[in-house]
Amino acid sequence: MSTEPLATIDTELDEQITDLLRRSDQRFTKGRRALVEALLAGGQPMTIHQVLETDTRLAQSSAYRNLVVLEAAGVVTRIVTNDDFARYELAEHLTHHHHHLICSSCGDVTDFALDDQAEAGLDAALHKIAAATGFTVEAHRLDLVGVCSDCD
Repeated sequence: MSTEPLATIDTELDEQITDLLRRSDQRFTKGRRALVEALLAGGQPMTIHQVLETDTRLAQSSAYRNLVVLEAAGVVTRIVTNDDFARYELAEHLTHHHHHLICSSCGDVTDFALDDQAEAGLDAALHKIAAATGFTVEAHRLDLVGVCSDCD
């Protein structure tokens, strides 16, 4: 547990988040900044409890409210799993393209990335399916649901 910021928000990310919040008539407050820092430090999708353990300066009630604002502004993505706790991470357009392994037993979420060739093949297959149905693809997310090694 820490009371100091665990990750530093670089200037470019700061500007992107400030702009996203401004478009939603919100500000990048000290509490929201601490949430973003905790999510950056976590390095993977985190429950609200994990976020609060990462930075003990955060109050649970304001963390929930600020996560809702950050999600609505497109700064944070909420990942819903089979357990009682959603996971939160910085939105992919602020970090890097990736996918998720979601444990159907414990709800843990782990990020993974495909190599460029596999990603291109997946993207082509998805665009082909979309074209056949008249659907326009903006982006894709891939969640693999199964059982993690800790629950197996």
